[in-house]
Amino acid sequence: MPAKSRPSRRRTHALLASAAGLAVAAALTGALPADAHSGKGHGRHPGRYQDVQLLSFNDLHGNLEPPAGSSGRVTEAQADGTTRTIDAGGVEYLATHLRQARAGHPYSVTAAGGDLVGASPLISGLFHDEPTIEALNKLDLDVTTVGNHEFDEGARELARLQNGGCHPTDGCYTDKRFKGADFPYLAANVLDEKTGRPILKPYWVWQKKDVKIGFIGVTLEGTPGIVSADGVKGLAFKDEVETIDKYAKVLQRQGVQSIVALVHEGGFPASSDYNYDCDSAGAGSGISGPIVDIAKNVTPAVDALVTGHTHTAYVCTVDDPAGNPRMVTSASSFGRLYTDTTLTYDRRTGDIARTAVRSANHVVSRDVAKAPDMTELIGRWNTLAAPIGNRAIGYISADVANTGTESPMGDLIADAQLAYGKELDPETDLALMNPGGVRAGLTYAAKGSEGDGVVTYAEGFTVQPFANTVNLQDFTGAQLIQVLKEQVSGANAAAPKILQPSAGLSYTLDLTKTGADRVVTDSVRLNGTAVDPAATYRVATNSFLAGGGDGFTTLGQGTGDLVGTDDLSALAQYLTAHSSAAGPLAPPVADRITVVR
Repeated sequence: MPAKSRPSRRRTHALLASAAGLAVAAALTGALPADAHSGKGHGRHPGRYQDVQLLSFNDLHGNLEPPAGSSGRVTEAQADGTTRTIDAGGVEYLATHLRQARAGHPYSVTAAGGDLVGASPLISGLFHDEPTIEALNKLDLDVTTVGNHEFDEGARELARLQNGGCHPTDGCYTDKRFKGADFPYLAANVLDEKTGRPILKPYWVWQKKDVKIGFIGVTLEGTPGIVSADGVKGLAFKDEVETIDKYAKVLQRQGVQSIVALVHEGGFPASSDYNYDCDSAGAGSGISGPIVDIAKNVTPAVDALVTGHTHTAYVCTVDDPAGNPRMVTSASSFGRLYTDTTLTYDRRTGDIARTAVRSANHVVSRDVAKAPDMTELIGRWNTLAAPIGNRAIGYISADVANTGTESPMGDLIADAQLAYGKELDPETDLALMNPGGVRAGLTYAAKGSEGDGVVTYAEGFTVQPFANTVNLQDFTGAQLIQVLKEQVSGANAAAPKILQPSAGLSYTLDLTKTGADRVVTDSVRLNGTAVDPAATYRVATNSFLAGGGDGFTTLGQGTGDLVGTDDLSALAQYLTAHSSAAGPLAPPVADRITVVR
């Protein structure tokens, strides 16, 4: 059904029912008084306890249309030990699932864990994510925290997404002024360096009748290391735990005792199945990563944590500092899942009765009716994008996958940047591509009417949506080897980030060793010749890496900088020059890095 019109920008009611693919639910069980169920009292007097439905999702990344390939699937563990793969995602289906889930729940609030925009497919990214904000308004999203990708275009553009107005460079895309988000973006730990104040609201309070729940929003403190320098210029990112604790006290002084933290930082569950029982061997034992320490240290005043960033699915209980279990959830990414959490509000204390919290992830399956208003929205923006998006930029003979330590897609991008670099400066020797900047692979099967093997601009945009420039810099051979070692040491020791190499660069990665020793120094070769520590090499990277992003501090120390065109144009030029309908490009073999396990 179409979205309900709202008389004001703040919705104080909601709607939701179960959806396909219910995960194993986590619950904090314990005894409650007899009037705890349903929140109903006698006559006009409400009962002591009121169930509040909290629906949440995270890391949508502008995926309005159903994501393709593995990005549009989830795996579900079966009772017999096998797994089932389910096609999932797409806002036409997400809207239907959320609207069905809200039915029968008069006390319902919908929240998100950040990265709703940024690294978006063409239909959203081409229009600076205005289509996604419009879709989220129609979804009746109540509140979200910022993620790191909300800063891809800087704080000023984020403020425009919140407050509305036409883009300062590209102007208005339709005859209607962009109105901005109906929901508040929260950024409690993102401060203006000059004023020392949060750049957006640090918290927000949802209220229906006498029930109040406060939301505090933070993004990961390490955002400056994974976003371009221009995107976070003039901003300071503070510790997540200290910030949440600070504003929890502020909310409590205002009489708000029920608090949910929206944290754009996540963990890594022991299984990729969305319905994996995170607590099967003890509270939170099935999850690792940064969110575990955050959850263990955030003040007990916070009743639940909605998280994101790692694109994984989990519903876990992690003990708070007082030793009491607390729910920590994440709904994967790209709109494939949503989390349904029941918070039992105690009217006597104004707090959540933790012993009654229940939560589960649900699949946004595609076996339900599409929401007509979302179908109309997608069609309208696709019509505007079509003249650009449908243009053929190349041809491939098979899928170019974005999987593995070294991926064929990553190699292809590096080759494209090396070729473009040589056009700028014939002395360019090699190119390196960060794996996180490769957002998808290329599929041989046609997505529309373009034909099998045809690569369209829209598909290229999905692979490289950041509009980074291709930069050339000079490094010594010793610095180049140090860059390779930084893949598996320092900031990247716990979670290696393996740069994708252009043709001609080769080396051995020995994963049986630890730290920087995993890169075998005397194996590093360029075009078959050992890299000379004293020689100078001209290296092409994107502007994100050239600024030292992803923990590659040495890449921020290059000299002789030369800035070229955007990285998508470099890829498009390479595909056009090296492929045709009669002679499609074969995927790179991805054998430049020898991995020893």
